[in-house]
Amino acid sequence: MDVSARPGPLPPGRQDRAPDGEGGNPPRSALVRYALGSAGMGVYVTVPGLLLLYFLTDTLGVTPWLAGLVLLVPKVVDVVLHPFVGSLSDRERVRRGNRLRLLTAGCALAPAFVALFAVPAPVADRPWAAAAWVAGWFVVANVLFASYQVPYLATPTDMTVGYHGRTRVLSFRMMVLTAGILAGGALAPLLAGEGDSVARYVVMALVLGVFTVVFQAVGVGGVRDLLPPGTPRSARPAAPAGRRGPGAALAEVRDVLRRNVPFRVLTLGYLLTSSTTHLVLAGLPYYTRHELHRPGFTTVLMAAFVAPALLTTPLWFRLSRRWGKQRCLLLAQGAFVAGALGLVAGDAAGPAVPLLATLVLGVCFAGLQLFPFSMVPDTVREAGRSEIERTGAYTGVWTATEAVGAAVGPYLYSAVLALGGYAAARAGEEVTQTPGAHTAILLGFTVLPALLMAGSLAVQLRYRLDARAARTPEPGAP
Repeated sequence: MDVSARPGPLPPGRQDRAPDGEGGNPPRSALVRYALGSAGMGVYVTVPGLLLLYFLTDTLGVTPWLAGLVLLVPKVVDVVLHPFVGSLSDRERVRRGNRLRLLTAGCALAPAFVALFAVPAPVADRPWAAAAWVAGWFVVANVLFASYQVPYLATPTDMTVGYHGRTRVLSFRMMVLTAGILAGGALAPLLAGEGDSVARYVVMALVLGVFTVVFQAVGVGGVRDLLPPGTPRSARPAAPAGRRGPGAALAEVRDVLRRNVPFRVLTLGYLLTSSTTHLVLAGLPYYTRHELHRPGFTTVLMAAFVAPALLTTPLWFRLSRRWGKQRCLLLAQGAFVAGALGLVAGDAAGPAVPLLATLVLGVCFAGLQLFPFSMVPDTVREAGRSEIERTGAYTGVWTATEAVGAAVGPYLYSAVLALGGYAAARAGEEVTQTPGAHTAILLGFTVLPALLMAGSLAVQLRYRLDARAARTPEPGAP
């Protein structure tokens, strides 16, 4: 398309569309600004998954089964919330030409993140009340996170780039997301200490909350730079009609999953993948404290899990240009199974074996994040223009899947702890765990993730779109 045919001049940093269907290459500076928004998201994705279960059981004295429910129930709400936010963002794009209003509203996440850990002393003295406090603020934080994440992740599909171009965009995002995860995963345990007081967790949340909101704001600017100017209101199609409540959101979920088979397969596989990686995060503090007898090793293993992605994401991207995304994803899933089983050794062989096994998981983690996220736009664009106009709905279903996995993984681990007889404790209390609890801590952190990831691999083998998407020209830009 000729630039002169557009309604007005392109602002600096915004892309043009190439005539070959692959789309123009967006400027690196705009990609970097967009990707920086993922740093704040990485903190929120990581810290509750890494510390919230441990905070509940070993600082607030909440029993494992109840702590698991505190994490699960708010995330189940996301099954409706994320598709609903996705539909809202689609309507915003139709009416306003962009999704920036919702994106900006999501920048209010930081105060809710702090409140999640700032449990008042009278509430903290009663485990049931403390559980209710955390659950309530977790719902609020999830609503604000969805308001940012859903329109943010719709950006690669809204852009006029092709199969490899979308992987390039997502590889930038993945590298910065990894940095955010690393910052949250490494700093949070250091700032919170060994969970000896609620105050330490509040300090941690304040520091990381500031980090989050700063990078979210940068990401909003990046989205504004990457996407073409909004279409004038008179030239836009009418906003989608119909109900807008939770029932309509669930209907949207069913419709998207029913009509788009490749997306359905990808979503089911990623549900298992997300459950697995978040289980590993939730179980890490228990594993380092009770099996390695090194509570401070949580930061070391967290860094080993995340840092390799900074180096290997560009390598995964190059490999995918040669092998395709599907084969690379299957390789990452298979190697993850092997790495998880390598953690069974515990401290029997010293810290070196768990460290090496975690490094393997970290290399795989980069591929497990990069490829599914870059395949979602492929499934949407392959389905045709009518589905492209529902990008927000697809993104809502996808992020809801990730959110449910973020709850299911820790819940499964908490269930294993409860079955093993793990004893909860208040801040400062010392509790001796039974042999059954130690077995639960170990097997729940090693064998269970391996089984879940093997299931994800089996589902992913049914994905058939990859080769076709790589050679299909892009449909017209939405």
